[in-house]
Amino acid sequence: MELAYIPSPSRGVVYLGPIPLRGYAFCIIIGVFVAVWLGNKRWIARGGRAGTVADIAVWAVPFGLVGGRLYHVITDYELYFVQGRDWVNAFKVWDGGLGIWGAIALGAVGAWIGCRRRGIALPAYADAIAPGIALAQACGRWGNWFNQELYGGPTHLPWALKITSDTNGRVPGLYHPTFLYESLWCVGVAFLVIWADRKFRLGHGRAFALYVAAYCVGRAWIEHMRVDYAHHILGLRLNDWTALIVFLLAVLYIVLSARMRPGREETVEPGAAEESEDGAAAEDATGREDAGTAEAEAAGVDTADEAEDSTGSGKKTVDAKSGSPTERT
Repeated sequence: MELAYIPSPSRGVVYLGPIPLRGYAFCIIIGVFVAVWLGNKRWIARGGRAGTVADIAVWAVPFGLVGGRLYHVITDYELYFVQGRDWVNAFKVWDGGLGIWGAIALGAVGAWIGCRRRGIALPAYADAIAPGIALAQACGRWGNWFNQELYGGPTHLPWALKITSDTNGRVPGLYHPTFLYESLWCVGVAFLVIWADRKFRLGHGRAFALYVAAYCVGRAWIEHMRVDYAHHILGLRLNDWTALIVFLLAVLYIVLSARMRPGREETVEPGAAEESEDGAAAEDATGREDAGTAEAEAAGVDTADEAEDSTGSGKKTVDAKSGSPTERT
């Protein structure tokens, strides 16, 4: 008898009339908003304009979604293009299936286009949004929970995931919740990048490379736990090899970048610093003007008071002869 486990949703979609509300899609949308929100705060802190991150995300997010789906379809083509399978399902993103490797690769292309249009260096932008991307992945992994997919081997741990669906070859039972492991790992990666960026002032893409390297470490052991179908090369799942290669490339980039371009960019967005200085100068000038006006008003009040005192300071006396009051000044 199982005393504790994580239940799975009975279904991953709720209908609002004819409109389907899918849990997988909501998780991705929430992740995008979190990434843009945090990226915007970090971008402004580094001297960029508010709204720039969102403007570039308009390019990066669609490219990333397409790239993630392409990677999944290409590496798992037998799910869609072999006899007995319907190739139309390759377009059903809401059923799950986004490869993070393709999402980051093609998403970077979209971000590069957006950065080029704004005259911004891609590495600086990547550093700003790196922790947000990790948190977006943490949110997106809960979409696998809604779809009852991508779990690990059988277990009776208190946090085991209970699978109830028997479609697509699933066997109901208790399994390792690898979606939860990866979600928590991504949260840890986000905090690691934020801490390292503050302590070492990472620049020129090194914060993003740290995110990539740290994510790959977690993805490697989590991927090894999964029991869903995957291609194997020399006994390792394809995504394990991908994680290993990308990890090495990320570490190599950190080392070479630190030697060739140490420190952090002084300016991340052309014109933003000048606008900030102009705005501060205008605010200061306005403050001085307001202060001068207040001083002038105060001086006017003091002058009026002095004039009143000078004309009304006479004392009344009684004329000894007439008995009528006279004013002595």
